[in-house]
Amino acid sequence: MLLTGSGLACFFSILVVQGAVAAGSAAWGAVAARFGVHSALLCAGAGTVATSALALFLRLPDATVDLTAWNHWPLPCFDDDSPPAGADSGPVLVTVEYDVTPENARQFVNALRRYGRIRRRDDAMRWGMFRDLEKPDRYVETFIVVSWAEHLRQHDRFTRADRELEERLYRLIRGSPTVRHMVSVGTDR
Repeated sequence: MLLTGSGLACFFSILVVQGAVAAGSAAWGAVAARFGVHSALLCAGAGTVATSALALFLRLPDATVDLTAWNHWPLPCFDDDSPPAGADSGPVLVTVEYDVTPENARQFVNALRRYGRIRRRDDAMRWGMFRDLEKPDRYVETFIVVSWAEHLRQHDRFTRADRELEERLYRLIRGSPTVRHMVSVGTDR
């Protein structure tokens, strides 16, 4: 079974919840063994009331995030005007080349790392950032997506809230990035 980014996130969140339940059970069992079941239940109830009371003082910030899709990326142009041999073609390797001025290199690397989180959130199986040794101003971002259809869905997952980071990234480069799409050939699925 091949897990993509969201599948792995779901798996690890379930793992964390189950681990927290097990650890909490052990902790409350130790409290009950030491002070008695009645005292343990009173402490748990007091903790629940205190946690609820904290909600009156510790409010979550009023932050609105625009999650509407922002599909601004053009689809790749094919020589024969036909997409790869089916939606299940893959995996797909996408490379993005950036020309970065030396004075912006550190800021660019930090921004691209944050951008990598967006790529992984949108189901990139692998993500990487490389610097060209022959042309030090060239940085290459790579990510792999499980199929061509999944890559097309990535275009729809980019939100307007992500746009700010992308615009910041583009202010740190010269020109426009060069994007290449490559589909794996000769692999058994």
